[in-house]
Order: sequence, then C-alpha cells, then structure tokens
Amino acid sequence: MAQHSERRIFIRDFRLQVSIGIHDFEKEGPQTVVVNVDLLLEPAAAAHGDRIANVLNYDVVHDGIVALAKSRHFNLQETLVEAILDLCLSQPGVVEARVSTEKPDVYKDCRVGYEAVRRRSSF
Repeated sequence: MAQHSERRIFIRDFRLQVSIGIHDFEKEGPQTVVVNVDLLLEPAAAAHGDRIANVLNYDVVHDGIVALAKSRHFNLQETLVEAILDLCLSQPGVVEARVSTEKPDVYKDCRVGYEAVRRRSSF
C-alpha cells in the first residue's frame, strides 16, 4: 500500500518594515507588517538525499519577500499578498500558497490583516 504524504514549507510571523497604507500618515514611513506563508509542495518524486538542491530552498522565498517589501509603496495589504503569492507560485514544485499579512499596530485591541490562497493552475 503506497503512502501519500503532504509536504509543506512555511514562514511564520515574519516581521518586516513595509511602506504600506492609503492614509497620508501611513505614507510618511514604513510600518510593521507580519507575513505568514504556507506552501503546499508537489509529492516528492524521489528522496531528497539530504541535499538542498533537491528541495525548495526557503531562503529564496524569504529573500524574495524582503525584496518585495523594499521595492515600492503598497496601498493595500491585498496588493502585497498578491505579489507574495506570485513569488511563491513561481517556485518549482509549489502547488498551492497561502499568504497572510497583518498590520499589528493599526488598533490597540486587535490585529487586522488579509489572507489569500491560490493554487497553481497547471498542477
């Protein structure tokens, strides 16, 4: 009996400074944004052999998010999430990506954010 297992890579509670927001005061400087990424990977065709070349290197995703955050001003969290989804789904072997962002400093009594899930259409 063949076993089926899901493989996932995640980045959790990634705090970074992003120029984001629609209000004038938000455009004066970057805000803290918390990013969470969960990636569903294709089933492994073969054992990884304990070699980085045989798996998705999460440095690529991490560093890509940093580059996106520094690349421009985002009016909306939705736009930032969509850009991160594009980055994640462009990586080999990624079938589905779930990305969320939170702006923890908007309100004192809660966190606000946005989440989206996208599946690669050609899987």
